[in-house]
Parts: sequence; structure tokens; C-alpha cells
Amino acid sequence: MRTQPALRDRAPEQIVLQAPPGVAKGGGSQSWMQMMFMVPMMLGMGAMSFVYIGRSGGPMTYIFGGLFVVVMIGMITMSVAGGRQSAKAKINEERRDYQRYLAGLRKQVRETAEAQRAALLFTQPEPEDLWTIVPTQRRWERRRTDAHFGQVRIGLGPQQLATPLRAPQTAPLEDLDPVASTSLRHFIRTYSTVPDLPVAIALRGYARITISGARDEVAELARAVIGQAVTFHSPADLRVALCVAERNRVDWDWAKWLPHAQDESETDAAGPVRLAAGDIAALAELLGTDFTERPAFTKNAKPDAERPHLLVISDGAPVPPEAERHGATVLELTELPPDAVRPNALFLHVSDGLMGMLVGSDDEVGFRYVGEPDQLNTTSAEALARTMAPWHAPGSAAAETPMSTTFGLADLLGLGDPRDTDPAVTWRPRSARERLRVPLGLDPDGLPVEIDLKESAEGGMGPHGLVIGATGSGKSELLRTLVTGLAVTHSSEALNLALIDFKGGATFAGMSELPHTCAVITNLSDDLALVDRMADAIHGELVRRQELLRTAGNYASVRDYEQAREAGADLAPLPALLVIIDEFSELLSSRPEFIDLFVMIGRLGRSLSVHLLLASQRLEEGRLRGLDAHLSYRIGLRTFSASESRTVLGVPDAYHLPAVPGSAYLKSDTDTLQRLKAAYVSGELPARAAAGAVPESAPGKQVIPFGLDRAEDPAPPVVWPAQLPEAEPEESTGETIMSAMVDRLVGRGPGAHRIWLPPLDEPPTLDQLLPALGLDPERGLCPVGWSGNGGLVVPVATVDKPFEQRRDQLWLDFSGAAGNALLIGAPQSGKSTFLRSTIASLALTHTPAEVQFFLLDMGGGALAAVAGLPHVSGHAARRDEERCRRIVAEATTLLDQREAFFAEHGIDSVQTFRQRRAEFTESGGTGREFGDVFVIVDDWATVRQEFSSLEDPLVRLATRGLGFGIHVIISTTWWLNLPTPLRDSMGTRVELRLGDPSDSMIDRRAAQNVPAAAPGRGLTVDKLHMLTALPRADGDQRPETLAAGTSELVARVCQAWPGTPAPRVRLLPREVAADELPLPAGRAIPLGLAESDLQPVYLDFTTEPHFIAFADVESGKTALLRSIAHGITRQYTPEEARIIVVDYRRGLLGAIAEEHLLGYAGSEPALDDAVTQVAQAMRERLPGPDITPEQLRRRDWWQGRELFLLVDDYELVASPGKVTHPLLPLLDLLPHARDIGLHLVLARGSGGAARAMFDPVVQRIRELGSPGLVMSGSRDEGPLLGDVRPGKQPPGRGVLVRRRAANELVQVAWTPFGAGTSAVADDVSSAV
Repeated sequence: MRTQPALRDRAPEQIVLQAPPGVAKGGGSQSWMQMMFMVPMMLGMGAMSFVYIGRSGGPMTYIFGGLFVVVMIGMITMSVAGGRQSAKAKINEERRDYQRYLAGLRKQVRETAEAQRAALLFTQPEPEDLWTIVPTQRRWERRRTDAHFGQVRIGLGPQQLATPLRAPQTAPLEDLDPVASTSLRHFIRTYSTVPDLPVAIALRGYARITISGARDEVAELARAVIGQAVTFHSPADLRVALCVAERNRVDWDWAKWLPHAQDESETDAAGPVRLAAGDIAALAELLGTDFTERPAFTKNAKPDAERPHLLVISDGAPVPPEAERHGATVLELTELPPDAVRPNALFLHVSDGLMGMLVGSDDEVGFRYVGEPDQLNTTSAEALARTMAPWHAPGSAAAETPMSTTFGLADLLGLGDPRDTDPAVTWRPRSARERLRVPLGLDPDGLPVEIDLKESAEGGMGPHGLVIGATGSGKSELLRTLVTGLAVTHSSEALNLALIDFKGGATFAGMSELPHTCAVITNLSDDLALVDRMADAIHGELVRRQELLRTAGNYASVRDYEQAREAGADLAPLPALLVIIDEFSELLSSRPEFIDLFVMIGRLGRSLSVHLLLASQRLEEGRLRGLDAHLSYRIGLRTFSASESRTVLGVPDAYHLPAVPGSAYLKSDTDTLQRLKAAYVSGELPARAAAGAVPESAPGKQVIPFGLDRAEDPAPPVVWPAQLPEAEPEESTGETIMSAMVDRLVGRGPGAHRIWLPPLDEPPTLDQLLPALGLDPERGLCPVGWSGNGGLVVPVATVDKPFEQRRDQLWLDFSGAAGNALLIGAPQSGKSTFLRSTIASLALTHTPAEVQFFLLDMGGGALAAVAGLPHVSGHAARRDEERCRRIVAEATTLLDQREAFFAEHGIDSVQTFRQRRAEFTESGGTGREFGDVFVIVDDWATVRQEFSSLEDPLVRLATRGLGFGIHVIISTTWWLNLPTPLRDSMGTRVELRLGDPSDSMIDRRAAQNVPAAAPGRGLTVDKLHMLTALPRADGDQRPETLAAGTSELVARVCQAWPGTPAPRVRLLPREVAADELPLPAGRAIPLGLAESDLQPVYLDFTTEPHFIAFADVESGKTALLRSIAHGITRQYTPEEARIIVVDYRRGLLGAIAEEHLLGYAGSEPALDDAVTQVAQAMRERLPGPDITPEQLRRRDWWQGRELFLLVDDYELVASPGKVTHPLLPLLDLLPHARDIGLHLVLARGSGGAARAMFDPVVQRIRELGSPGLVMSGSRDEGPLLGDVRPGKQPPGRGVLVRRRAANELVQVAWTPFGAGTSAVADDVSSAV
């Protein structure tokens, strides 16, 4: 690429100066004019004064007359003086204005002069600096068609200002203000010329340039002129021929290295023949038709576009004027200046460091000062020529037709065999200009085309760019070439690479091992979740760099940071980062909002040294909304349409490129569009030649002297031995240019800072999350010595933090307000595994005395794997309904006990309880001591559907338990499955993959990115992705062996625990001996044990006189009556209570002792008789009108026994087909039963119980709110008492429904059959 200076092509603009102000004229006349205006006024005043004063005469007339004259003279004087003072002030103001104008113009002219100097020094650098231009893009930048072709610098001298100063059209000098006009003349004289600017001449404009003067000064100037010419003009455009006398050959030996001074076709033993001869005839013969067929020089002839310009050096061997040719310039060196000026010739004379040009006519000739001549000594000239020599070597990457030839990157970099790449050499420290600069291909002239990623302020093309190319245009290969070239020429301390391919991964395959690579991200189109992750990673890198600059010393940019580091500051390297995104157009189609990320990089990349290169097959109009201004360089390969080319490059040229992969245009600014052919790196390398396969140099070869003269080979032609084996065909190695170079870089240099960590694919194990596990004599298997033991804070998963470019552990903190946890996830999303991992993590960091687990395994039974831990108090599967109830009941009982315990001991919080736990004995000596209890429910939906009775207790545990060390962890498939109080009490929330991401309560978009086929993947409340740990501690991350790993962990924990396990959850026994139940104070009789707290349950007939029970066949209905009868006999003496038994099936025959048995009705007649007598006796107990209120309170208006009527199989006693109801006489007495000592106990079968609800006696008992027991039966019967339905229960078990207490499941006490009698009293009425 050829870079033109700012002022080089701009036509000079004149600066027309303003005219200085003129001399002020007419100041006196103006004063007289002012006085003339006052004369009428003064005359009027005088006339009036004489009229009024002159009447009286006397001295006053003379006095006033004198005053009038004095005033008139003063006014005239002041008028004249004031006019002159005003004119002077006006002149001074105009002078100040003009000086201010010149001062402002002076600043503008100085800036123009500095810009002019910088531009000219850029185009015409110092001779000593020419060698630095040879390895850069500026080498041979001037082509034959350029307007500046043939311009060479000869020295430094004064030059006219780029914007000439033009004097204004002014009035005659005598009419100008002398001060302002003098300033104008000084200004023009000072700034019209700029001193010490490069002075150049045009070779095409002269047939001969003669330099005269002292030999050394002339030779140094000639070498400087030749150096300028060969540096900026290629051998194809400029040839150098030497016509040098033998005595001066030694001064020109350095020119043998110049590719411009070598013949294109003829060679000798040392290579191309050097274009040097001792006279013009020999030189003309050497040049051949290229010289002889040129016409004579004509100044006005058009430049020859077919032949290169010829620069003939004449030193001691004269070139006559008739040998001057068109397209050739003779540079003649002589000591004496010529006597006359000759047309088409330039005569320069140097003496004592000054240079002049011969000017004048035939009559008068003289030298005009030009400036100081350039100087280039022989050593510097030879260094320049040697630096330039390789660029014309036969092994160069350039070919005769570079636009249609493929060539490797190694040739372009001058590395030879890619397998010999040595980072110690290629990673040499690079200058500021070479940093982030690498050759990409060749231009049509076979010259390297370099791409410079630096920003324009540093002389580069960047920092951001765009590559567009259709399918088959070589886009992917160009990106590989660029990445490989940068990696080979820059160390990983200077450059890092982030390589992103939205589709596939072939573009950057094999580059992940480079030490420069901080991220290789591919196949984003297959998993759009990675796209958001990529954006977070890149955004995080920008923030990281900003924070690093701030903490290192508030540096404004990475450039300032690196300058401070080079100056000795103790700072780590901060490499530049190149982010390449292939197929970015499709990325924006999937995620249009990503344009904001690209714009952010474009805006911040300059200061943070982050470079963005976007590549795509096609580019839609408007796709680069807001980003277009940041893409400073564009590479357009062959496009699908002219409009795409126009969008990228501004011209349709890329659409017309040939179908040759790698053909492209490079646009680095608004004016420069350069054609290039990119190098390739995917070509396969041939096998290296085996040792001895290539013959050694033929015998007889000699070292040939290399000079300007032709080198002859004295040796005869070499005959190759006939026995040399024929070369075998090259074998395929499978190694490419890129892989060979990359392999040589792997492991060299520091690794790049990783901005992209692999996605969460392999789940960690608990031993990988926790500190090292070991055996502790007091705590068992645990992280030995870890301060977190017993703290209720445990890791359960790995959290991906792409923004922070790291991974952390997900810690669940159960010690405070977040002590309850809610886990949401679709089926097979890993909920049970998460719960097991939580349990195992708590078990490894806490002893069985510190935490206990109550497990409700409502899912697929996955929690059974950890049920063997010594920390587990109880485990219940969904099918074990009784155990499920008992687990919840045990936790509820513990909550009630702790509420009372905290109040009794003045414990203000659960934190205090934990701290003082060793001081308390919570169980009252039973040994059932609990710490922090975790009630874990796997699948809440099952609880709601099949265990609705457990819902309220669990909600109560969740809402109130945290304050007493009871935690609830619940998993479910849907947020809305949970009651609002329960959902609100869950301080810790984790969301796994959902069936419908729109149901997410964390973030719907983030939920969509949770992969479907990855159990354990989910979101934290911070919207970060996580992966659940496996509940194992063997380091095996394979999910298929999880069962064995969990079992092994449980076995290790059990074996290592030296103490007693956690208290087990007690179950309600299937049989409870009635005599074992203690009798309370008062008249209550024991019924059985309550499941909720395993405490006795009593029936108090003094407050609730009636009782009803529903039970299926063989479910304990008769045993219930027998137990009630046994309790009556224990609490009442025969004198206090009697029992009448209605037993059609004889199930209670002999069950009641004779002294308590008042009657036994085994048939309907017996029942009718007994009921009649009971009704008669009870009516007599009804209070009469004479009973006082005090007697009513004491119940002492009647004397007698309490009567208990026990009716078994009530469905037989009051069958629907009967005409009269046997118990109907007692119906009106039931409301008064408490006052008259009547107690009715009914036991009915649950079959058809729904219809029995309309029975008058049953209906009356229910209306009175009497307690009842619903035992085993069919749920189809519906609610029998309250909202309790019968269900399948073991014998003797049922739900006790009472008005004054919550429903609870009880196991009825068992009373064995005892001796009794079935005799019936003759007179029930008298017995009562």
C-alpha cells in the first residue's frame, strides 16, 4: 500500500492578505466643520446678550461682552483639539486590529509550514533513513503512472510556502499607515518561504544532471540521489546503468547489489550481469535495444509507458550529448562547473556544504543558492543496496503473474520451509511501526501487501475491520493466513487471539493450541445459548482491561500502560486482543441485539487495544447499523453482487474479481483501494529430502569474485554422475503450512489469559468442590481442619461466570434467612440429583448430631441412595403413606417442642440455640436430640395430589421452622404448584431446565438457554448458569456410574462416623396395649396413640358425651368399642357408670365385666325394651321448673349412674327397611345428654355411610359436634366427618375428628378379650 502525505496532492491555495489601513485625512476640516455648526449658535447667543445687557450700558456691558469672547474662543479651541484627538485614537485602533489579524494569520501560516515540512520529509526522507523503508510497504511505491514518478531529493533548502502569501491591492505607499504597512512587509518577507525543506528534482524533466565540485562532496550527493531513486522506484520502472572510468570503479562497487543495476535476462557466473561499463559504447552494447532504440530526448514528449526510466551514471567516462535519449537521464560527476547553461540540462555545484544551480543566459551566467546538499557515504550506500538485494532474489514470493499464482505464507514471510519456523527468531522485538503489522499477500506488481491492525493515530489501518467474500472466494483461507501470520511474527505477550466461528468450526481448526489463543468458539449456530455466553465473555474482557488499567495507575489506554512498562514499571504484559468473528451476519440475524456489543468494542477497542475483525459471506444493507463508522479497513473478496461490493468497498469492483480464491481488494481509507492476492496456509507440505538423496556440489566449482565486471566461470561444465539415483516422487505428509507453523509455536511463550472457558459439560464431584476430605476422629469423613465445617454453608454446583471469565461454586447458605430452598425443574432435569448432592454435601461437612434429614421421596425413589447416611432420621417413599405422615408429624412435633423449649429457656434465636446446643437436653432424657433438621420433599406435586393432608403442616414448617432450626427443601416442576406462603418462605431458589422457559421466575431468556439434554444444568437467582455436582467423592465424573459412587460415599461416611446416628423417625405402632396408656386426671378415657406426637389420645365424655365411628369390615370397629368399654371400666366404678351394649353380631359378647354391664341387647326386641327403659329413666333426670341455676351448674338435682350405650354394627340396628327406628326414643334426649348422664357411642360400617348421614340419630350426633373416628374404608363414600374421607388404614387406625382440636391419625388401643357375662338386667330403669 502506498501512503500519500496530507499535502502532497493538494493544489496550493493562495492566502490573500488584507490591505493595511490608510493614513487618516481630513481631521482639521472636520474640526472646522464642527465649528461652523457652532457659529450660528454663538452669534445668536451674542446677539441676545447685547440686546439684554446693552440697554443699561455701564461696566456690566463690557464684562459680559468679554466673557462672551472668552467662551467663544474656548469652544473653538476645544473643538479643534477634540477632532485631532479623535483621529489619533481611530488610527491606533485600526493599527491594533491589523496587528491582531497578522497574529492570527501567523499561527495559521506556521501550522501550514509544519504540515508542509512533515509531508515533504515523509515523501523525501533523509538519505541515512532510506534503509528503514526497504522492508516496508513504501518500498518502490512510485509507479510510472504516478505524477511524482522520478522525483528525487537533492538536499535541504528554502521553499515557497505551500499556501503562497499574496500581497493585497493597496493605495499608494504614501497613503498607507506606515506602521501597518511595515508589519505587512516584514510578515511577507518572513513567512513567504520555509527554510530547510527537502529540495527535489524530477529525473524525467532533464536529459542530463551535472554535479560539479570537490570529488568527495559530488560523490556523496550522487549516492544520495541514486539512493532516493532506487528506494522509491522498482527495478521494473527504473534501471541504473554505470558508465564509470576504471579509476573510479572502487567508488561504485557498492552498486553491484542494487537489483536496479542488474540485467533482466543475461547472466554470468555470479548471477545477473551488472549494468556497468567503462565507456558509453560498451554500455550501449550492454543495454542493447532498450537504449539504442530510444528516440532523442524531447522535453515535451510524453513519458514512455513501455520502458523503464534509465538513469546513467557518468563518472570519468563522458557521455556525449548525442547519446542522450528519451526516458533516460545522465547523472554526470565532474569537478569543474560548465561555462554556459544548456537546454534540457541541470547544473548543480557544491562547495563547502552549500549547493547552487547554474542559471542565466549566454551573456550572464551565475549560481543561484539552492540549499545544503544531501550526503550518503559509501558504507551507508552499500548497506542500503544490500538491504534491497533480497527483494529481487529468485526465491522471492513474487511470481510473474502473482494474481493467478498460489504462494505460501512462509515464502511471503521469508521463512523458507515452514517446518523450520523458530519463535526465537520470528518473535524478535518489533518496532512501533512493525507491531501488529503482517504481510497478507501480493499486489499485481508482486510486492507484498501488508495489513496493519494498529489504529490510524499509530500509523495503522485499524483498529477494526471487515472481510466479505462469497462462497469459494477464499475468505476462510484469508482468515487462517492472517491468524497464522500474526502468531508467527508476534509473541503471546504481544498479541492474543479470540477466534469465533458462528457456523461450523473448520475455519479455525487446529489453532486452539496456540499460546496466543484465549478463545476458540465454534458451532454457535447449533447452540444459541453459547452466543449469549460469548457476549458475556467479550464484554467481561473489556471490563477486565478497564479495571486493570485503573488499578495499575489510572492509565488512559493500553499504549500508555505499555509505555510505562517499557520505562521500567513493574507491570505484567497486557497483549493486544484480536477478536475475529466469522459469519457475523448470520450471528446478527439470530441475535440482532449483538450489534450493541460490536459497537461497544468499536468504541472502546482503541484505548483497550481490542481489535475486531468481522467476516461473512454476504452483507445486507443496513446490517452494520451504528458499526460502520468503526470499521476503518475493509477486505472485499469476490462478492455475490455488485451492491454488496459497493456496500463494503464503495465500488462494485469486488463483484468483478476473477474466480481465483484469495483475490481481493483492500480498502484502508477513503481514497486507497489496493488489489491483492492472499497467501495460503492450507497447502500440504512435501516430505523432506532424505539425507544423501540430493547430490553434493559438483566437483570443480570455485568461489567467483562478485563485482561490477562480468564474472567468467573458468571451470568446464559439470557432468552429473550416472549412478545418482533418480529422485523418488514426493510422498504426502498430511502436514500443512499452517499446522507446521502452529506446531512449532505450541508450548512457546506464556499462555494467553483465557476469556472463554469450556461450557459446563462434565459435572464436578463433591470432593472437587470441597477442600480435601479426610478422617477426623470426632467428625468422621469431612474436610479436615476446614473452618466451614458445621456452618450450614455448603457447595452443591459449579456456576459459570463468563463475564468474569471464571467458574465459582454455588454455595447454599442455610444458616440464615435463606435456610429454606426451592428447586424447580422439568422431569428428568436433575432435581433428585441436586437434592442428593445437597444432602451429601451437608453430611460431609456436618456430623449426625449437627444436622438430620427427614426425606419425603415422592419422585422415583432417588433419595433412597442416601437414606443410609447416619444423618438420615427417616426416609419415606410415595407408596409408604404411613411413613410419609410420620416424617411430617415428627418434624411438626419437633417444631412445637422447640417453640415451648425456646420460651422456657429464654432462647432468643436459633443462632443462640446453635451456640448453646451443648448446654441443653431437649428431649428430656429420651436421647432424641436434634440439631438443624432438614425436611426434604422431592416432587411437591405428588404431595398436593396424594397427600393433601400434609400440605398445611409442611407450609407451617416452612413459614415458622427457620426460627427454630427446621429447614424445608422442596423440589417441584412448576412455581405455581406451591401455595403463596410456601413460595414466599423459600429464601434459596434454584431453577433447573423447565418444561416451558416462559414459566421461569428468574429470567425467561436465560431459561431458554438452559440445554435440554443436560441434567443438572440450571440457573441461579443471579441468572448465571450452573451445573449440579454429583453426590460422590471419588472424582469420577461419569453420570452412568453415579449409583455406585453414591453408595460408596454413604458407606465411607457410615464407616468413618464414630458416634451414634441421628434419632430415627418413630412410627405409629400397629398395636397399643390399652393398659399401657396412662390414665389422666379426671374422667377422660384413653383411646390410643396419636400419630402426630405418639402421645395418648383421650375421650372426655364429660364434655363431649357422644362418639361415632365409621369403619370397614375387620378394620377394628368392634375392638374400638371394646377399648372404649375398657377405658370406662378403668375410670368409673360400677356405682359410677354402667354400660349397655347393642351387639347384633355378638362381637362384644363377654368383653365387659359383669359389674359394669347393665344390659346386652343382641336382638331388636331386647334393644327396644332397653331403649324404652333408658328413655324413661333419662326423662326423669331432665330438670324441672323448680331446679335452680346453681343446681344446674352442679348437676346434683338427680342421683344415679352415668349410662354408656355402646352400639356396634349400627347399620344393622337402624337399617333403612325398618318401620321404626330403635333409638328414636332417645333422639330428643341427646342434646341433654351431658346434663342427664347419657352417652351414646355408635360404631357403623363405612359401606353406605354416605346414605347414613341422613339417619336422624347420626345426623343429631353430627349436629351436636360430637367427636368421631373415621377408620378404614372406601374414599368413594366421600367426607364422613368434617372433610375427612375414609381411606385404606391398618386395623385399629383412623382419623380422629374433634371440634376442639385438629384432625389426627390415631392407633386405637388394643384390649384383649376378657371374662364377662351377657346377662341383661331385669329392670334397666331401676339399675340406672
